[in-house]
Amino acid sequence: MSRTIAILTGGGDCPGLNAVIRGVVRSAILDHNWRVIGIEDGFDGLVGEPRWRELTLASVRGILPRGGTILGTSNRGNPFAYPVENNGTTRMVDVSAEVVENFQRLGADALVAVGGDGTLKIALTLQEKGIPMVGVPKTIDNDLRGTDVTFGYNTAVGIVTEALDRLHTTAESHHRVMVTEVMGRDAGWIALESGIAGSADVILIPEIPFDLNTVCDAIHQRKALGRKFSIVVVSEGAFPAAGRKVVQLTASENRGVERLGGVGAFVAEEISGRMQVETRVVVLGHVQRGGTPSPFDRILGSRFGIKAVELIAQGRYGRMVSLQGRHVYDVDIADAVDSLNLVEPDGDLVRSAEALGITFGRPTLP
Repeated sequence: MSRTIAILTGGGDCPGLNAVIRGVVRSAILDHNWRVIGIEDGFDGLVGEPRWRELTLASVRGILPRGGTILGTSNRGNPFAYPVENNGTTRMVDVSAEVVENFQRLGADALVAVGGDGTLKIALTLQEKGIPMVGVPKTIDNDLRGTDVTFGYNTAVGIVTEALDRLHTTAESHHRVMVTEVMGRDAGWIALESGIAGSADVILIPEIPFDLNTVCDAIHQRKALGRKFSIVVVSEGAFPAAGRKVVQLTASENRGVERLGGVGAFVAEEISGRMQVETRVVVLGHVQRGGTPSPFDRILGSRFGIKAVELIAQGRYGRMVSLQGRHVYDVDIADAVDSLNLVEPDGDLVRSAEALGITFGRPTLP
């Protein structure tokens, strides 16, 4: 049966998105002879006059090694709370009915939504309103349940690890403490795995509120052993046990989306003031999202795209593709977004890091 399927990419961009788009297009056309259209800029592309493009074999040629997404994306395009400005003020409006109507106008039979927790929650609710939906999990934070790993994460860990390798030499040369702030709003996976791979001395993650005294003690112990420099990796969502997350802009100031940032500078200032040591801060920011995807993410993204088309062919909507072990399966989107995939504070990976001498700044018991 001839079909038209649509695909969009929502939330923050990451390496591997184009691999998914390519996988969907090539599988849909070569295996099923279906038509594929791409919705531009996430769900924003279905608000107002629809913004979309035809996706053919030619249009996805050569995009496998490209970072980002050829369709564009938005992390503010929630149709159930869409920011509308009027006379200098912004209010949130529900435009979901318009999104459903525009999707139906395009004549598509199903929508592949590629995104993280926020995008897939929107997708699930839009399915209840009439859009047949299949989800593909994407986030460099790796905080989405229902899959062992999300594409984009492997590349981000590699980028941070390379940065830590480079910081080691300059930190050692100048006898400095180098504090590196990485992404990780609620989950500390990037900081944890890159910190282990990059031989960090201190790792601070949201799942383990930290005590600055413990952090400084660890740095002092290194100095006592003749190690005149230290590497500290901190997730943007990490916070002290007696404090709260460092926020650049509140949700009300940033069109409904809280913007984190600044915890690296906070930690560096505290270490410098308490220990009188030279400290520097490196904020990797969006460098972690950009550039060429790793081979792992290219392959995983391709497999996810192919599986999404397979689910549509079977009429199995409301499902999210999922990597479990070495195989790609599918799970209910509702189960995948029910809660976040967080680092276990006493799990195997954290205990392995501590066995290597890495400190997480756990508060000492009185």
